[in-house]
This record gives sequence, structure tokens and C-alpha cells, in this order.
Amino acid sequence: MQWSRRHFSKGASALLLWGKASARAQAPRATVLVVGDSLSAEYGLTRGTGWVALLEKKLADERLAVRVINASVSGDTTAGGRSRLAPLLAQHEPSVLVVELGANDALRGLPLAMTERNLADMARAGVAAGAKVLLVGMQIPPNYGKRYGEDFAALYERVAKGAGAALVPFLLKGVADRSDAAALFQADRIHPTAAAQPVMLGNVWPTLRPLLTK
Repeated sequence: MQWSRRHFSKGASALLLWGKASARAQAPRATVLVVGDSLSAEYGLTRGTGWVALLEKKLADERLAVRVINASVSGDTTAGGRSRLAPLLAQHEPSVLVVELGANDALRGLPLAMTERNLADMARAGVAAGAKVLLVGMQIPPNYGKRYGEDFAALYERVAKGAGAALVPFLLKGVADRSDAAALFQADRIHPTAAAQPVMLGNVWPTLRPLLTK
């Protein structure tokens, strides 16, 4: 069989169209941007064992074409996250923004009103950028006082409700509130071990998963 220029042209065009279709099929349909602190930045852990890395693996296992950007910084506060957010939104154009911040505000005794304002601003910025927002809440040890702890936990609920964001009430549920909690924390008694990371992902996943298909 002899190939004419016409046949070659048609064949090349078909291959090009197939390549474009294949690329579209493999391209991520959504982007999840995680802006958090050391709890999401794999502090003290082997790379690839933190809950955000486990999220990437779970998405791949479930054949969900979702890209995950982990923009978490150890030691970050809500003020730090707020200052970093605008360029991150512009660069990555996320479908879902996950905000996991506030623990360092509490550890430093920063005013709760400021923490709430910063989180609210981040949530509103995410919505304005076209992203669905998932707020990941924290709770603090009882030695900070019952009233302070209750007020701290409640601010996440108010921010989520005000911004129309989804909420995970407590990232460390099933980790920090266990009777044998010390076994799931590193020597500093602040950062969870690798063994705790699947539990943390398990707290986030049921709320995050629906946001990827809406």
C-alpha cells in the first residue's frame, strides 16, 4: 500500500486529535490547595507520610484526576497564611481551598478576634477566587482554660457558617483525645507521628470528597 500526502495528512491529524484527547483525559480536573501549618507540612516526618501526601495517594487510588498543592509552612499563623494567600490563589487557581491554621495563634496566646478575622478573610478570598473552601478546625489542651478552649473551637464554626465553607471541626479527633494519645505524638508532644496521619486524613476526607464533585 502506498501512502499519499493526503493519507499522511489525515493520519497525522488523527494522531494529533487523539493526543489532545488523551491529554485532556489525563489532565487534573480539579486542584486542591492546602494552606496550613506544621500539622500539614510533615514536621518531623519522613517526606510522603503526612496526611496531605496520603491524600494525594488516596486520590490516585480512587482514580480521581485531582492535583494537590501543599503550601503549608511550619510555624505559620493565620496572619501568615492570610498574607500568603492571594498569590497562591492567583498561581494555582484552586477548585478547593483547604485552610488548616489557628493552632499557632492559640499556642502564642494571640487574640481570638484576630484569629477569627484572619480565617474569615481567607475563606472569603477563596470564595471570591471561585474555590470551594474547607476550614479545618483545631482544639487546644484544657490547660489553656475551659472558656478559652470553647471560644477557640467556636470561632471555626462561625467562620465556616459566615463564609458558606465546609468544616472539619477537629483535625486531631481520634488522635489527641485518646486515652493513649501520647503514643501518637512525637517527643515534643505537639506534632503527631506518622501513625496518626491516616487518622487525620480520615477526619478530612469525608468532608473534602463531596467538594471535588460538586
